[in-house]
Amino acid sequence: MTLVVISVLILVLTIVLVTSSNPPPNIVFILADDLGWNDVGFHGSAQIPTPNLDALAYSGIILNRYYVTPICTPSRAALMTGRYPIHTGMQHAVLYGMEPRGLPLEEKLLPEYLRELGYKNHIAGKWHLGHYTRRYTPLERGFDSHVGFWTGHHHMFDHSAVETETWGLDMRRGYDVAYDLHGKYTTHVIRDEAVARIGNHSVGDPLFLYVAHAAVHSANPYDFLPAPDVTVAGLEHVEPYPRRKFAAMLSELDESVGVIVEALKVKGMLDNTIIVFSSDNGGPAEGFNSNAASNWPLRGVKNTLWEGGVRAAGFIWSPLIAESRRVSQQMIHISDWLPTLLDAAGYNVETLPKTLDGINVWKSLLNGNSTERREILHNIDDIWGSAALTVNNWKVLKGTNYK
Repeated sequence: MTLVVISVLILVLTIVLVTSSNPPPNIVFILADDLGWNDVGFHGSAQIPTPNLDALAYSGIILNRYYVTPICTPSRAALMTGRYPIHTGMQHAVLYGMEPRGLPLEEKLLPEYLRELGYKNHIAGKWHLGHYTRRYTPLERGFDSHVGFWTGHHHMFDHSAVETETWGLDMRRGYDVAYDLHGKYTTHVIRDEAVARIGNHSVGDPLFLYVAHAAVHSANPYDFLPAPDVTVAGLEHVEPYPRRKFAAMLSELDESVGVIVEALKVKGMLDNTIIVFSSDNGGPAEGFNSNAASNWPLRGVKNTLWEGGVRAAGFIWSPLIAESRRVSQQMIHISDWLPTLLDAAGYNVETLPKTLDGINVWKSLLNGNSTERREILHNIDDIWGSAALTVNNWKVLKGTNYK
């Protein structure tokens, strides 16, 4: 009997030691901007080729009931804090360039948690969570480097951000304007920065790489949908012309994903990496920031609380997930990524603040079981008087003027 007990103890200790010796996974979070539900191949669209996204989605887990918020800044706030925007004061609209506010400094962000585990944190691309003082910018919020832009959108060649009453260059390396990148297509800037961070990374440390694309957000009034001419020319089958320009922007994003995955493979990091892909909101097929996106067959567009505004294209891919190659019908919200990725990284999630709205779904993603989430508060905008809540298969909306 004693020998049996000892054998069991040895087996348990061996399992614990093997588990604890596994290095924390690298995490690559790729966020598209204003992508529509019907703009990607893995949702059945055959119009715009997205082979790299499709390859990851089909060999990973397609998140069929994945929800974000209806607009840019609130979604990014939810991702970084694990909280609904109504709980951080970021629920209304987007941050504009001259606004004297940002994501509250008392909020602890995802990279700050990951830093406690030894992660090296880098952001390539869009921030849009405040910059009116340096304390609100990425290098003060847990990131070790940033090449990209602080505002909500800019022109993807000249990097100028044009808003109602302001104009200025917004392509940065850390705190400084990166004048040397003028004329380089933003998607290529983001791609090359991500690849450089992977190439220069010490494989002894875990990596968190936040790839926040400008695409496929519309740009400035003088050139609404900028894309390389050669890419546009290769998509002559896409009509009308604005949709073709949009398709070229998306094709460049898709190509960048393939390059980043290849860089991880060459570095020997891919087998211990989690890749998450998400849009920040639904596509603006019309109205605010219109970019010729398609949310079919979902009702609504960006900046609305209908499904077309808040149900996003998303997936997770990783060799660490045995139960892959499937479509998940689990209800997941963008705020869930903070506790979920922290659990995957080895953080003691039991110590996370009880004020989080995000739910840890890592175990359910691993084994295919359903999550504990049964409801999602899509948003409460106390200024516009709009709100929406989903409970199981029922949804209630208040105060929307969109059909």
